[in-house]
Amino acid sequence: MKNYFIVGALTLAALTPLAAQAPKDWKIRVDRSTTASDPDGAGDIKFVTMGKGFHATNPKAAVYYNPANTATGAYTLQASFKLMKPSGHPNYYGLVFGGSNLDGAQQNYLYFVVAQNGMWLIKGRDGDATSNVAPKTANDAVKKPDAEGQSVNELEVRVGADKVDFVVNGAVVHSAPKSGPLAKTDGIYGIRVNHQLEVHIEGLSMKK
Repeated sequence: MKNYFIVGALTLAALTPLAAQAPKDWKIRVDRSTTASDPDGAGDIKFVTMGKGFHATNPKAAVYYNPANTATGAYTLQASFKLMKPSGHPNYYGLVFGGSNLDGAQQNYLYFVVAQNGMWLIKGRDGDATSNVAPKTANDAVKKPDAEGQSVNELEVRVGADKVDFVVNGAVVHSAPKSGPLAKTDGIYGIRVNHQLEVHIEGLSMKK
């Protein structure tokens, strides 16, 4: 089944203002489905401050970011993601990093995401095009929904001088040289949540 990381299922995302209760200075970039077999859900996207973090309700896929949140050089980006309930098929959510031009046609960013089926994925976005940095891969470190349909996964991207480690719940699931598709890790960081998902995010932080 197709998902929103596949070229052709994406349209040029529009920069959409957030509602008044949204986190101050945060923006949203929406990716709408053009695939009849994998439609968006009904209703509007909601992204609000809740408890110690943020709460995203996503009938449509979206990237959430504050333009002031940037990282350069060596750094560790991390956040905890609580999936509130599974969707009808696996959809991905997680961290965005190395972002630029997120409000324009030439958007560019990398994203490290997980899904309810225990898979992780690393992709790059350049304008309308997406590319695999590392393919969908199963790993026991990725927690699947429990009997109540919920799961918590703590994700980290550890950018070093010459390599990048991708971590789920303390376990390194992938390491790659800081070159090729991972050469550009400087830029805006944020959150990616695919369509038909409700996710609570806490502890989003960048440490040098």
